[in-house]
Amino acid sequence: MAVALALAVALAVASLHAEAVWLDVPQSGTKCVSEEIQSNVVVLADYSIMFESHPHSHPTIAVKVTSPYGNTLHHSENATVGQFAFTTAEAGNYLACFWIDSAEKGSGVSVNLDWKIGIATKDWDAIAKKEKIEGVELELRKLEVAVQAIHQNLIYLKEREAEMRTVSEATNARVVWFSTLALWVCIAVSVLQVWHLQGFFRKKKLI
Repeated sequence: MAVALALAVALAVASLHAEAVWLDVPQSGTKCVSEEIQSNVVVLADYSIMFESHPHSHPTIAVKVTSPYGNTLHHSENATVGQFAFTTAEAGNYLACFWIDSAEKGSGVSVNLDWKIGIATKDWDAIAKKEKIEGVELELRKLEVAVQAIHQNLIYLKEREAEMRTVSEATNARVVWFSTLALWVCIAVSVLQVWHLQGFFRKKKLI
């Protein structure tokens, strides 16, 4: 439980900060990033081509974001900049894929992706102005939201642990069943071999 708590705290703290990812999209092919997210979590992302590293070419990219069950959450073509936002409906790995879809490909492009999840999507400046809070009170509000995120992560980890335990028990039961079946098959084959050898030796009048 201590390990689960530490992991949940780490996940919650990580969700307080959002860092941009720099992706090198190849001339041909697709570059994808994935993130395991639980259900009912807000996701907000901005992406843009970094022309500074490719000053002599101006290609465009296509973007596709899919859910763990393969549902398309965002699809854009001929883009240089864009944004997608959604609330997760199911837990699992969410995938964002980028590829060059223009005739002018050059040697590939670099894409800046700013992927924010959960707490990081909140505009604390707007919240502070709207509710007229600041200083310690604002920090306490942030900590309250972080505690809620930790609680949700603990519940999510507990559910995943229960699912993994169920799968493990089912797998162990199948292994035992197959092992028992294999043992009985071996015994049956051995009996048939002995019976066949006895018949062969009798025909040859060796016994």
